[in-house]
Amino acid sequence: MYLYNSLTRKKELFVPNHPDLVKMYTCGPTVYHYAHIGNLRTYIMEDVLEKYLRYVGYNVKRVMNITDVGHLSSDGDTGEDKMLKGAKREHKTVMEIARMYTDAFFEDCRKLNIKRPDVVEPATNCIADYIHIIEVLLEKGYAYQAGGNVYFDTSKLEKYYVFNDFNAEDLDVGVREGVEEDVNKRNKNDFVLWFTQSKFEDQALKWDSPWGVGYPGWHIECTGISMKYLGEDMDIHCGGIDNAFPHHTNEIAQSESYLGHKWVNFWFHVLHLNTPSGKMSKSSGEFLIVSLLEQKGYDPLAYRFFCLQSHYRKNLVFTWENLDNAVVAFHKLIDKIAALDPNAGGAVDAQALEAMKGRFMKGMDADLNTSLAITALYDVLKAKSNDATKLAAIADFDRVLSLNLLETAAKKRAEQPVEEHDPEIEALLAARTAAKKEKNFAEADRIRDELKARGIEIIDTPQGPKWKRI
Repeated sequence: MYLYNSLTRKKELFVPNHPDLVKMYTCGPTVYHYAHIGNLRTYIMEDVLEKYLRYVGYNVKRVMNITDVGHLSSDGDTGEDKMLKGAKREHKTVMEIARMYTDAFFEDCRKLNIKRPDVVEPATNCIADYIHIIEVLLEKGYAYQAGGNVYFDTSKLEKYYVFNDFNAEDLDVGVREGVEEDVNKRNKNDFVLWFTQSKFEDQALKWDSPWGVGYPGWHIECTGISMKYLGEDMDIHCGGIDNAFPHHTNEIAQSESYLGHKWVNFWFHVLHLNTPSGKMSKSSGEFLIVSLLEQKGYDPLAYRFFCLQSHYRKNLVFTWENLDNAVVAFHKLIDKIAALDPNAGGAVDAQALEAMKGRFMKGMDADLNTSLAITALYDVLKAKSNDATKLAAIADFDRVLSLNLLETAAKKRAEQPVEEHDPEIEALLAARTAAKKEKNFAEADRIRDELKARGIEIIDTPQGPKWKRI
């Protein structure tokens, strides 16, 4: 299995640190509002990655944080506190907001068949862990106190911008409306590990620390939570591409300075879901969330299918027309599966099944290419194997794709009324089949149109034509 590693900017053979366990970390949501469907694209692809690792035989321990404190709106260490902003908007306490939107997030995940990680840890549960790491960073000379806060000193690093070869000036967080320059920093790119002098007079969540009463910066949370549950090394760290800088950059800086060795082998970043006008966000345009899709009549799994049709390292453009096209394709796929007969009998052809699985795995092994995996699914439907083999392959693939293919097809099949025996209609179907074999397509079409005019729909299946009343 080859995965693209954002740190080395190339595809690499995936080999875990420990042969019996893959340690995987996912940056979780900041629970101040609903997750929009762009956020959820990242979680869908991380879910596919975890399920495929399990599919090929790995044990996986996946950890996710819930950011319920410390995330500022600049995604750096400046700007407005997102949790406080949400609390003011909803007229609730910060912890009430956190609980409400954590529940909403996992309900969206349930609708999208996103598996809950093995460990889900709110940031507020690990304050002592952050304090210990910060104390070590201060002892080692990687951190300093200024203006009542504790900062990480990026000048101590040989290289700070690890994901891209940018100039330092290109990535500086500049002064803009609502964001004041932090004059306590020694270097523009230093970041806060612990706030003791908060600019928010009504900051709700504060804890005692060696440096005074305060709260942690955003970046230290993922370091502390991941090390608490995964130890001092990790195979895969996941997140959206917008987390690469500054969040993941700062995680690497503080974690490897604390540990004294390499921390993560693979960095897995999912690219943006864009609208025609640019990156999707909560503050621009229509707020696209799962419940809105449902209100407009869309099955959330059709959105999952939409995401799987594209590679995770390509920006995906969302329009209602593009989603409609995915819905049509998804429904046609379900119709084809529903046409297979689970009661047809016959044994599964083990050799044919292995060949089908091989094509599926070839796509997934190529940097999690889900579009090729979907193609392998269509290849199964076109194969000359019996229905039992095809259904076995579809069930096998759906362990990873998680589209509820067989369940939805069975429901579709059950909705089709069982037709009575009608010798006249069946004679016309036989005549149509004979005309098609003789390549007399005009006659075949004439029979189809005659039956349609009589309220009869023909359904072509691998076992021959079937019919139902419209």
